[in-house]
Amino acid sequence: MLAATSEGLRLVATLDLRLWEIVVLSLAVSLSAVLLATLLGLPLGAALAVGRFPGRRALIVLLNALMGLPPVVVGLLVYLLLSRAGPLGEFGLLFTPPAMVVAQTILVLPIIAALCRQAVEDAWVEYEEQLRSLGAHGLRAALTLLWDIRFSLVTAVLAGLGRALAEVGAVIIVGGNIDGVTRVMTTTIALETSKGDLPLALSLGFILIALVILLNAVAHLIKEAAQRRYG
Repeated sequence: MLAATSEGLRLVATLDLRLWEIVVLSLAVSLSAVLLATLLGLPLGAALAVGRFPGRRALIVLLNALMGLPPVVVGLLVYLLLSRAGPLGEFGLLFTPPAMVVAQTILVLPIIAALCRQAVEDAWVEYEEQLRSLGAHGLRAALTLLWDIRFSLVTAVLAGLGRALAEVGAVIIVGGNIDGVTRVMTTTIALETSKGDLPLALSLGFILIALVILLNAVAHLIKEAAQRRYG
């Protein structure tokens, strides 16, 4: 165990090419998915927080439920969509990084949207009268609140990124875990552990843990900076 740990640390310290290719691909896929989920999730969450329409409560319940979507189910659904017999099969996306981005976006979107909705709804309760007196309602009010609580929304986005980075099931199904093409950190850890190649698995585990700690540190620093600036 000590030998494997030592070798894993050496791979990280010596910037092993194979290791860092996997890390770069993981970050590219997860960051792309989180960007798409953020662009879709923030407006959706804000609209549910400010809007009042029939079925709103049911949509909120559904959105909260989707936060616990099983990754393997999402992977299966995306696989069926992108397979040759599926409606999107002609694009040839299955077993490629874009397919993994689609799967992770579906997983991350409910998390960002639900957390955004809660944050915007809390702000709406506090500022509703003030915004209405200024003539802001509907879309305008939602966008105003999104901007006003933008620093608080960093937590929602980072929660989504953490989910994306740690995801295994969906990306294995739609990516195929192809060496040099779709093999990311989590799928490599699972594969190399089953093969007994602990140094590579441990080195990726160290990097994954470091990334999670870094993300939380960044979120904490952003919130502190915002509190100092805006009181």
